[in-house]
Amino acid sequence: MDFTIFTESWEIYLEGFYTTVWMVAVSLLIGLVCAIPIGVMRNSDNKFIAFPAWAYIYFFRGTPLLIQLYLIYYGLSQVIEVQGTLWQEAWFCALVAFILNTAAYTAEIIRGSINSMPQGEIEAAKAYGMSQLQAFRRIILPSALRRALPAYSNEVIFMVHGSAVAGIVTIVDLTGAARIVNSRYYAPFESFLFAGLCYMVLTFAIIWGFKKLESRYLRHLQPLTEITD
Repeated sequence: MDFTIFTESWEIYLEGFYTTVWMVAVSLLIGLVCAIPIGVMRNSDNKFIAFPAWAYIYFFRGTPLLIQLYLIYYGLSQVIEVQGTLWQEAWFCALVAFILNTAAYTAEIIRGSINSMPQGEIEAAKAYGMSQLQAFRRIILPSALRRALPAYSNEVIFMVHGSAVAGIVTIVDLTGAARIVNSRYYAPFESFLFAGLCYMVLTFAIIWGFKKLESRYLRHLQPLTEITD
């Protein structure tokens, strides 16, 4: 292995690392905001409300992220005029694809978390005289979001790994940086190995962060032996 490749190319990897982090962070934040109402709509008894949410979730969970990115980046110009707009920017198209994709998966996580709510918590809210809207806002949704943390941590990790497709549309993320380094030194093993190590660092940081959140917000669900240790 030629370790001089790492020392000579660290600036490219740093740029790619920064691009990956901010794109994933923004897409997860906006995707979470969009996923909450979609997940609530999916649970509605009204078919006219539930069906659009179901169709959206079904499409974006049923098709690969790469296909979605291609449809937005290459196919959108056949439907609307993209010249002179943000839609002709690769980073914007990738960001939209990431948001739509993660919102679908997160909405399904939230829907399942709401459905798994203990009936006793809902009945307690009604016993306090809360309306259905108040119970949902004060009890059901906060509790559902806390219970969704373990499943949502997996979605965050998948989003970090899935963001590697951004390099295909000329974005210099971690994978794109590895492609550039490989084209310069013709050393695919070293180039992509370092990118993989960067993804591992991000993954372990996410796991550590969610473990802290779970220990704080899901402490009441842990066995007494774990709490006392």
